[in-house]
Amino acid sequence: MKNIKFLIFVIAGSVVISCSDDFLNPLPETAIAVESFFQSDDDVLAGLYGIYDALQGVNDNTEGNETNANRGVQFEHLLTEHRSDNTKTQTLEGSKADFHRYVVDATNVESEDYYQSMYEVIFRANNVLTYIDFAEEANQAKYSGEAKFLRAYAYFNLVRLYGDVPLVTEVVGPTETEALFTRISTVDIYAQIEDDLLDAINALDNSSKARASKAAAQALLAKSYMSQPTPNYSDAKLLCESIINSNDFALEDNFSDVFYSELNNEIIFAIQYQSGNALESQGFSAEFTSTVRQGSDDGQNIVNDNLITDFTSFGGVRSSQSYITFPTRSEVIKFLPDGSDISVFPPTYGDNARNAGNDYIAIRYADVLLMHVEAAIGSGTNTNDGGALVSFQKIRDRAFPETAPNIISSVSKSELLIERRVELAFENQRFYDLLRFGVADEVLSAHAAEMGYIFTTRSLLLPIPASEINLSGGLLTQNPGY
Repeated sequence: MKNIKFLIFVIAGSVVISCSDDFLNPLPETAIAVESFFQSDDDVLAGLYGIYDALQGVNDNTEGNETNANRGVQFEHLLTEHRSDNTKTQTLEGSKADFHRYVVDATNVESEDYYQSMYEVIFRANNVLTYIDFAEEANQAKYSGEAKFLRAYAYFNLVRLYGDVPLVTEVVGPTETEALFTRISTVDIYAQIEDDLLDAINALDNSSKARASKAAAQALLAKSYMSQPTPNYSDAKLLCESIINSNDFALEDNFSDVFYSELNNEIIFAIQYQSGNALESQGFSAEFTSTVRQGSDDGQNIVNDNLITDFTSFGGVRSSQSYITFPTRSEVIKFLPDGSDISVFPPTYGDNARNAGNDYIAIRYADVLLMHVEAAIGSGTNTNDGGALVSFQKIRDRAFPETAPNIISSVSKSELLIERRVELAFENQRFYDLLRFGVADEVLSAHAAEMGYIFTTRSLLLPIPASEINLSGGLLTQNPGY
């Protein structure tokens, strides 16, 4: 983070350490409360910062051991974007290449790390909520709202990627295996997400973009409503309209500024990093390079040709500001490492490519505008709702300024799906969009056939990590087909 030094709790002990010390890979059996730590408002606030730290994760340039680190969101593109039809890895070697080929198994170390990272977020949130009374009374509601937002954020990621997962909302000890390892139905997980986000909405305002806010909770709840087995489009639409009517957010005039003018008007919630600081930086930007390799691998998020085709037809100015085609391949340029220069070939990437400060943009206003259209369409096939058309036109006018105003009379579900694809490409939304729109099986089966991959319906859920099943003594069950 750039302005806040987050602390890492060593859950199995009774001390708090900074990011410079070794990180204990977060396992459910280590969820022991550090009771002696929480004694004051400052302690609770430090605990709250620790939740954000778990999301931020550890740069693999700092800790290279894949089995002993919490990467937080820094691996998320593998579990999401690579499992869509948007991107792939340059190589077919190693566990990271398994995602885009739909051959992930229960021993995959990146999936295991992500699963454990999200539970680390949850356990730290539970700690803060348990000891919230040590905070000053004036701060308790806000701290609690932030912790519940972050817990909901983690559970929302887990339930969409793994399906039924253990639901842990209190501090539990390592012997409480039933609480730690019993899979709870997706419906009940979503109910907890809803409860947490409603509390967060009531407790928070929009004064921060790098910490949880009212709008961030509203946006996450809207998407959660539309992601559930029985979607709630009407309430999702009202939530989007509340964010729009707040006038606290606006689209950036220049699309590139969304990614390179950090905490700008369009950002609702971002996870921050600090350039050049190995302990507070991220490594995913470097991994997106491949023409001149900057990361530890041969290149991740290599752009698929079918996405380039959609950019050519529907991208407008977003195309040249989302990816670039070099003589050998295309690269993502939304998150170029600090100091990059792609105006020359071969490109240069500055001195801190593997210690980059680019923020991870979790929620931005353009997504809310397009969710507004999605909620207006609901279970139908199109919408001519006036407010939704205005939201859609704002996106189109920025993408196609030469023909603005681009008058919209109706938006179909298929048009919206393409618009979301080119607007939010490389931001880890495409896979979830395909699920929500009910076309994941169809689209990904066709994509796999085109690319020579083998896709089956089981691939829509990741396997529960084998290490977690082993820890549970068999209590934690596996997803079908694995």
